Amino acid sequence: MEMVGGTRLAQLFTSNQAELLAEWITQQHAIASRRGLVGEAELRNQFGQFVSLLLAALAASDRVDFKASNWQEVRAFLADMSGQRARQGFSPVETAMFVFSLKQPLVARLRLQLASDPVALADLTWTVSSLFDELGLYTTEVFQASREQVIVRQQQELLELSTPVVQLWDGILALPLIGTLDSARTQVVMENLLQKIVETGAAIAIIDITGVPTVDTLVAQHLLKTVAAARLMGADCIISGIRPQIAQTIVHLGVNLSNVTTKASLAAAFIVALQRTGKSVTAAGAQENAARNGVGGMHDSSQPE
Repeated sequence: MEMVGGTRLAQLFTSNQAELLAEWITQQHAIASRRGLVGEAELRNQFGQFVSLLLAALAASDRVDFKASNWQEVRAFLADMSGQRARQGFSPVETAMFVFSLKQPLVARLRLQLASDPVALADLTWTVSSLFDELGLYTTEVFQASREQVIVRQQQELLELSTPVVQLWDGILALPLIGTLDSARTQVVMENLLQKIVETGAAIAIIDITGVPTVDTLVAQHLLKTVAAARLMGADCIISGIRPQIAQTIVHLGVNLSNVTTKASLAAAFIVALQRTGKSVTAAGAQENAARNGVGGMHDSSQPE
């Protein structure tokens, strides 16, 4: 939207900058002090940068068009400021007030200077109102986009933290799953598991679903995809945590897990994994006898003693 009066507004800013700063800083400091994140010195610096860029854009043309190329630096400054405040925890309204706090002081000074020229007063008041509405809306749009980026990044970090791959023993990995298993999380699960298989050279991966509340067709398909991906990397999978209700659900859904070893508990799956890798665990009470015979509490039976 184009408006007139850019040169006149630039003059107004230049001649009243100290007074505008005083009124603007009062409102901004009240907002920032509630957050305790931005000091007065930083606010003054931000105001100085904003006004300097605003004056340059206004002086470039008497016609005011926020989308024009001469407003690029103003847009860049507001985008940076909005993104920073989104990360600092400001609300969208508090961020937009960075711009809106100047509207009322500007209009008040226009009324004083143009009291004898109602036509010019009306035109410039409309220009100020429309321009600062655009500036404020722009800060809100950038703020929301920045917040969405923060949320997406946090969700990704939570996904990675909620899918840890644990090395239980040499050649044996465990992947405990807690919560709902959807497509996005399955991708993270696969990536983490496959990466750990590459790093450790594990032959067995136990996928424990004790913490998965429900298993439907989609969840079962995700599990099968993970098993298939691990097998392509040379690791066999065991699914543990098959509770009675989950077993019934899987049967009713007609999901074929016949080619996947399943166990009711992680402990039972671990025993199977030990057997497949040629290892065994002896009871603590039998350790003395095993020691007399030269056999450790846990050993690899595939190697000669």
